[in-house]
Amino acid sequence: MWSSPTGTMSLRDRRRDDESGRTRFQMREKLISIGDDCWIEDESGHRAFKVNGKAMRIRDTFVLEDARGHEVAKIQEKKLTVRDKMVIELPQGNATVHKALVGIRDRFQIDVDGAPDLKAHGNLVDHEYEIERDGSTVATVSKKWFRVRDSYGVEVAPGQDVALLLSVVVCIDAMSHD
Repeated sequence: MWSSPTGTMSLRDRRRDDESGRTRFQMREKLISIGDDCWIEDESGHRAFKVNGKAMRIRDTFVLEDARGHEVAKIQEKKLTVRDKMVIELPQGNATVHKALVGIRDRFQIDVDGAPDLKAHGNLVDHEYEIERDGSTVATVSKKWFRVRDSYGVEVAPGQDVALLLSVVVCIDAMSHD
């Protein structure tokens, strides 16, 4: 069993391959609130990242910090656009998260500077979705992994940019729960 300070997740609740090299994080369902801070825990229950909501700003702004308080990404809402959009500023370049204009399924397009783009699809409001690059899943988000209410997990494939993918999840959470 995987234990965290707030609950447990059994092996039968989700597929788990200890040899996969995937990195797993636990996030709170009500993660995003401007002016509030929230910790993202690793699978051992240790605080790995902090989402720092910046209050008193004209647009939604969040800063993703590592456990030592160093900024790893800045996330800002873009105002006055045709569709919802947030920009992620990372040291290696920016990414822009766009909400799909139309469609039956919830979808997001993520344009990444200097790298192949990403797509997120599934039930985004209920935290049951995948993030893909070139048809391969690079991250999975699910509430089913936890018995704890108001929590969901993010599993990141090996070799992926964890800060980028966690920032994308923060954007999707903010834009899906306005």
